[in-house]
Amino acid sequence: MEAGEGKERFLKQRQVLIFFVLLGIAQVASKPKQYSVAEEMESGSFVANLLKDLGLEVNDLAARGARVVSKGKKTRLQFDRQTGNLLLNEKLDREELCGLAEPCVLPFQVLLENPLQFFQAELWIRDINDHSPVFLDKEILLKISESITPGTTFLIERAQDLDVGSNSLQSYTVSPNSHFHLKLQDSSDGILPQLVLDKALDREEQAEIRLTLTALDGGTPPRSGTALVRIEVLDINDNAPEFAKLLYEVKVLENSPIGFQVAVVSARDLDIGTYGEISYVFSQASEDIRKTFQINAKSGELILTQKLDFESIQSYTLNIQATDGGGLSGSCMVFVQVMDLNDNPPELTMSTLIDHIPENLQETIIAVLSVSDPDSGDNGRMVCSIEDDLPFFLKPSVENFYTLLTNTPLDRETKSEYNITITVTDLGTPRLKTQHNITVTVSDVNDNAPAFSQTTYTLRVRENNSPALHIGSVSATDRDSGANAQVTYSLLPPADPQLPLASLVSVNADNGQLFALRSLDYEALQAFEFGVRAADRGSPALSSQARVRVLVLDDNDNAPFVLYPPQNGSAPCTELVPRAAEAGYLVTKVVAVDGDSGQNAWLSYQLLKATEPGLFGVWAHNGEVRTARLLSERDAVKHRLVVLVRDNGEPPRSASVTLHVLLVDGFSQPYLPLPEVAAAEARADPLTVYLVVALASVSSLFLFSVLVFVAVRLCRRSRAASAGRCSGPEGHFPGHLVDVSGTGTLSQSYQYEVCLTEGSGTNEFKFLKPILPNFLGLGEERVHEANPSFRNSFKFS
Repeated sequence: MEAGEGKERFLKQRQVLIFFVLLGIAQVASKPKQYSVAEEMESGSFVANLLKDLGLEVNDLAARGARVVSKGKKTRLQFDRQTGNLLLNEKLDREELCGLAEPCVLPFQVLLENPLQFFQAELWIRDINDHSPVFLDKEILLKISESITPGTTFLIERAQDLDVGSNSLQSYTVSPNSHFHLKLQDSSDGILPQLVLDKALDREEQAEIRLTLTALDGGTPPRSGTALVRIEVLDINDNAPEFAKLLYEVKVLENSPIGFQVAVVSARDLDIGTYGEISYVFSQASEDIRKTFQINAKSGELILTQKLDFESIQSYTLNIQATDGGGLSGSCMVFVQVMDLNDNPPELTMSTLIDHIPENLQETIIAVLSVSDPDSGDNGRMVCSIEDDLPFFLKPSVENFYTLLTNTPLDRETKSEYNITITVTDLGTPRLKTQHNITVTVSDVNDNAPAFSQTTYTLRVRENNSPALHIGSVSATDRDSGANAQVTYSLLPPADPQLPLASLVSVNADNGQLFALRSLDYEALQAFEFGVRAADRGSPALSSQARVRVLVLDDNDNAPFVLYPPQNGSAPCTELVPRAAEAGYLVTKVVAVDGDSGQNAWLSYQLLKATEPGLFGVWAHNGEVRTARLLSERDAVKHRLVVLVRDNGEPPRSASVTLHVLLVDGFSQPYLPLPEVAAAEARADPLTVYLVVALASVSSLFLFSVLVFVAVRLCRRSRAASAGRCSGPEGHFPGHLVDVSGTGTLSQSYQYEVCLTEGSGTNEFKFLKPILPNFLGLGEERVHEANPSFRNSFKFS
């Protein structure tokens, strides 16, 4: 399969090669057939039918593979095999294909493949008038001197026409005028147009002549192109320069800047070119004029090169000469008048200046100054002033001299520095002014005593402080400056001569810091006052005082102290409680004080230990020890209570006290030994213990019987007497005070008010309240003096 395709490709290549060989031979051997077509015909336009020339029928065209080939890559012709017509494949432009060559021929061939045969032909492209004559320059410039004689011929550039034959350029015409006519001359290159001068030219009369040159071709309809022929008449120097004015008068302000245009002189020369080029120069000018003014040689502009001064020169007269290129000249005069203006600001000269003055002085001279203005008239009259809100004023003296004085005494503490602006203004238009700034510094005088930030300082320091502790500061400021404002602090002698102030506090002389020299004790000294003096270092020195109150803050450095039961190392105190006591029965009251104050002295009571828990309780706020329930026969006789007393400080401190309580059937029961003693004796001899217990029981029963009997008899005897003393819902019973002295089981003397209830028998007692004479040797007032908070924690009933 692939071998067959390769063979077929080879055969086609060989046919093409043979075709081009035969094509070349045919071009040499045969004369081509000629066809013609007009240019610019649309694509697909009919050229010719080739069937007759090829000698073929329509059916043979497709069978023999007829087609058109031509040189180049573009296919400009196409062959219709259905009709045998030769058609244009694109629009043809003769000028593009052949340019000016005539004739314009496009060769092509008709190829017949089966059998191979070719037909050589040529397509002649006919020109149409599709281009107008064109001048390469739309404007043709001719320069002709006004001295040229008539009859002179001037050659003009000819026009171009891309068409050929009768459509090409055929003639020229020129617009009507009085100076030239057109002459046409034939040449090998075509028709050449020429202008011939008929009348002499005068540049001053007409400097330029404009003619329209028209080129015409021979097409139908004819096309044309035009160009402008501009004739410049060249001048000859037959006219001298003339100024527009012989005298120029100008006024110039004296403050005009350098480079200012003073005036512009203008001269006219009817000639042109070199003869009409005018240059301007000064004529017979003085040195002052040449330094002050400069003239532009080309434009005639008069420029200021130096500042004008009306006070020096009031006017200038300048002679200016204008010369053309041919040497002819003319002259004029320029009169410059200098206008006086207020262009000089006033001048201020400081003769004397004192920039440092002491405060509190009356009408002090600060400065002496003079003012001047080089202008004259109103421009030279001046007004000198300063700001209104300053404590100074200007006092005029001799002509144009002023003195600057203080208006009121100056206070440095109010304002230490003044910036004074002295303004000098003239009366010209516009007004000019000069300002001069001076700075006046007010020197300090020691006229202000140091002032403390507070009249009274309150400092707080906690007791037990470390020595040399910084407890606070006092601060005083002095509105003065320098040494007058340097403050030194010192302690004033105390008002109380008993106060050892020198050993309590000290003050830093430089910064006013206060230090506690030793540890303070609130319980010994709660507060103290002293004075501090602040003195400056002026001359004379000024000082002020402030009071300092130091409050010593309490620290919890004292543990509670138990007043009752006493802790003096004597025999322990034993409290007796009848077994018939009800719940809430007051057994005793623990009394304690605390040397501290505030919450550090708030005491609370707590039952720490008890022989039988739940039988007794301690009230937390008053230390009362009461029974918590009814007593029974099963309760032990001896009880040991440990009560803890604690303050409310941080950290809290505490103390404990031990109470011994005996449960008795009556107050006649003999003293029972302490539990510790009884336990020791029991351990020593069990038989002895048994004997002691038996003897105690018998003795107790006997004493109890006697006590009941005596009580009954006493109650009956004194019932009437004690009716108002003991009363209750049961009735009125006699009562008396039972004194339990220190000889019994109580270590201190107590008095109880006892009442027997009616019908209760002989063994029921009602203990109303204890009567404490001189509580432990201290009266109520002395207890309060020991601790003020004791009144809150213990009440006497």
